[in-house]
Amino acid sequence: MTLLRFENMHLAYGHTPLLNDAGLTLEEGERVAILGRNGAGKSSLMKIVSGEVQPDGGSLWRKPGLKIGVLPQVLPAADERKVFDVIALGLAEAAALLAEFDKITQLPPDQVDLERMDELQHQLDACNGWALNQTVEQLMKRLHLDGDTKMSELSGGWRKRVALAQALVSEPDLLLLDEPTNHLDIETIQWLEEQIKSFPGAVLLITHDRTFMQNIATRMLELDLGEIISWEGRYLDFLEFKAHQLEVEARHQAAFDKRLAQEEVWIRQGIKARRTRNEGRARALQELRKQRSERLQRQGKADIQLETADQSGKLVAELTHASFSYEGKPIINNLTTRIQRGDKIGLLGRNGAGKTTLLKMLLGDLQPQSGEVKIGTKIEVAYFDQLRGQLDPEKTVLDNLAEGRTSITINGRDKHVIGYLQDFLFSPERARQPVRALSGGEQNRLLLAKLFAKPANLLVMDEPTNDLDLETLELLEELLLNFDGTLLLVSHDRAFLDSVVTSILAFEGEGKVKEYIGGYEDWIRQGGKFPSLAAPGSLKTAGKTAATSPVAEEAKPAEAPKKPAKKLSYKLQRELEMLPEEIEQLESSILNQEGKIAEPNFYQSAADVVASELKKLEDLQHQLEEKIERWAELEAETEA
Repeated sequence: MTLLRFENMHLAYGHTPLLNDAGLTLEEGERVAILGRNGAGKSSLMKIVSGEVQPDGGSLWRKPGLKIGVLPQVLPAADERKVFDVIALGLAEAAALLAEFDKITQLPPDQVDLERMDELQHQLDACNGWALNQTVEQLMKRLHLDGDTKMSELSGGWRKRVALAQALVSEPDLLLLDEPTNHLDIETIQWLEEQIKSFPGAVLLITHDRTFMQNIATRMLELDLGEIISWEGRYLDFLEFKAHQLEVEARHQAAFDKRLAQEEVWIRQGIKARRTRNEGRARALQELRKQRSERLQRQGKADIQLETADQSGKLVAELTHASFSYEGKPIINNLTTRIQRGDKIGLLGRNGAGKTTLLKMLLGDLQPQSGEVKIGTKIEVAYFDQLRGQLDPEKTVLDNLAEGRTSITINGRDKHVIGYLQDFLFSPERARQPVRALSGGEQNRLLLAKLFAKPANLLVMDEPTNDLDLETLELLEELLLNFDGTLLLVSHDRAFLDSVVTSILAFEGEGKVKEYIGGYEDWIRQGGKFPSLAAPGSLKTAGKTAATSPVAEEAKPAEAPKKPAKKLSYKLQRELEMLPEEIEQLESSILNQEGKIAEPNFYQSAADVVASELKKLEDLQHQLEEKIERWAELEAETEA
């Protein structure tokens, strides 16, 4: 069933067309992701769908009685309202009718407006308003929320749950999600994925989280130069389609430009080109010129470069038996780790686990309560703050970056500040606007520009991917991969971690911090997992924020009591301990074998040699699968 349809839609801000004769149809049960660069019009399209913004032209049809729920990007305020009251705002109409009905029933009999009371009863019947309390209670139970908890007592992740409950309580036909994963830890993101997958209605979402998009969306809508391009399928399939499409478009434009150049040469040949029999060709040339001038040019790609400082010493930081507790609760317990020049390390853990505490220790800003910390020499730190505390919202983009300078030095070359900002996709006009007028993605781009303008050999990045468009995110990945300094990265973006880091420091509960080689998926393969969550209904105590803690990011739910592990025999226990190393060796062998097969002259070898090497790769992959399955079996036995 069609829920919404618009045709010939037009929307522009100033001279920039966001929608140009665009069309869209949404069907029941679809899960659709909107793609496009920052400023392409993704949020504007979402607002048209919700009715918050009216288009400049075109026809818009919604199914009669269509209910729309919105999960906004901004978290609900951490104020004194109770969770129940915030969720009930999703039933604002029914709540208002019920409040008015209750008010009338409390009046003296001679003051009661019976006609209005009868009208209210019919309206409450129509919207099932009598069951408001029951509806909210049922949803809170499903999402493990406590209605009496104040919003000020909740962490960001739990406030996101409240916002989702508010969007779902009206049982909408269409759910709109604007950057739903921002500031959520991986565990909460995975929980949110399951909630959305079980939602029976249609979903329209904007997200920079590629793993989340791949897992959720079944159709892609790309906003490109005012057009909406629809693609049925998952995100990774869409990338292949898009690459082919851009290749075809580039060929067409090259052919067009070649023809135009030929016609320009012809028209300059003189009088022969102006003979009567050639007037048609001259008119065709004028049309070509018009098409060329009207062709909308794609926004250029960000040219991100990093001002690299001199190399640090080989040792960047070293912790020896370091521990730190807060109010008797271990945050970091007996951690020994060594970070060397060139390491790219991801810090992985639930919000409130202690990632910020560990960062401060590694930078020398916080001393462990026991144990030792040693900081290396010649360290030049550049720190990316997810809260954008380094930006003054009242100053212009230019003033925030320049700090009185007219030029920026990048790797020994001076560049004018305006030109440098253009590398980060800020036009001269945009550069003179105040930061408060920028979108979240633009503010993050400005923070990256400010960060990378300073010499650094140690990058510390706290959630750098929030609000970035996918192309800028991929360019940032490339820059970090090529960065020859040291990187400490806090991120809940699983794909970003897999692309950038070479090892993980994982917070696994009770102060235990363990190092794993590789990224997020490697952590999973090696048996990494988050500590057990609290039992349902424990939110009131588990969700409180330790606001007075100097090191807490957000409080996490209390851990459920652990079941005693089943003891394996000595032989099986030894096998289990050896498997991670064996798996790592097989993965390394597979990479080496794949590299050999990828050599340009590999298939020029004798046929039996080629067949033998391909068979060897197949055998290695089969052995790896068997080892992983065996590891899973033994792990399951210890948890039984």
